[in-house]
Amino acid sequence: MKPSTPVPFSPCPLETETSPEQVSQLVNSIVQEDLLYLLARSIHLLPFESRKDSQSIFSYALRFKPPNGSTSDPPALVHVINHRPEVIIELCRGYAHKESAMPSGVVIREALKAHEAIVEIILYDQCDDEHRSSEEGVFWNFFPWIDGGAFEVSTDAFTTFREILTRHRPLVSHFLEANFSLFFKKYNNTLVQSNSYVTKRQSIKLLGEILLDRNNYAVMTRYVDDGDNLKVCMTLLKDDRKMVQYEGFHVFKVFVANPNKSASVQRILVNNRERLLRFLPGFLEDRTEDEQFLDEKSFLIRQIESMASSPS
Repeated sequence: MKPSTPVPFSPCPLETETSPEQVSQLVNSIVQEDLLYLLARSIHLLPFESRKDSQSIFSYALRFKPPNGSTSDPPALVHVINHRPEVIIELCRGYAHKESAMPSGVVIREALKAHEAIVEIILYDQCDDEHRSSEEGVFWNFFPWIDGGAFEVSTDAFTTFREILTRHRPLVSHFLEANFSLFFKKYNNTLVQSNSYVTKRQSIKLLGEILLDRNNYAVMTRYVDDGDNLKVCMTLLKDDRKMVQYEGFHVFKVFVANPNKSASVQRILVNNRERLLRFLPGFLEDRTEDEQFLDEKSFLIRQIESMASSPS
């Protein structure tokens, strides 16, 4: 019997051509099978390479726009916003596990940039009709994730936290007004007074940005009316780390520059007037090339010098 001629092996290409219609069908199947939710809940259980693949699936699905689509927003993103906000909540909960913190964080931040409704989902989880939030809401978990997690978890969680609070500012301003006491109690106690240098410094800097944002004028005036907030800020000026002192200064100046100081703030400044006038001239005196800082420090000294000797 004559041996058969071997058929040459022709390996399949690693990548094949796909049409936009095929990709659209695949994304639709991912949405219909609720794969995004399943991945969000389980990403911490997957091996490293699979977690990276899951991040890629999320990123592509939430960005994909089919050809000749009827809406300007990606359909998968619209579905998550309108029908499956739990996907975003579960991605946030990825910070509870160091394995899923970074891939979840990347997806959350991409979604935050894509649509302001993602901010609403995170901030208003477990809120009442007046937008007052329960501490059971997922947003409040960012405080312990930032202050109590491993370094890589803490760092990534703070990056996402900052994105939440600064990406869509008018919307965030309404949330801060409705949840002022709870937010700043946690912010001052957990972040500003954190034992972690990185968390402390980043949080003080972000606090200054929040207070000086024009969208947050009502929030700023309420914050600087509180003498207890001023006390927290003044302790930062005496911290033994210069960058903490520097960031604290930019919050302190808001209290001093406020022309309508509350009685409690005025009383604290007046009672500490002489000590402040002795302290401030030598404060961070090595920043000789920072003209803006030097001008602001001189302005604060003049403001404190011109204050009445007793609170009004």
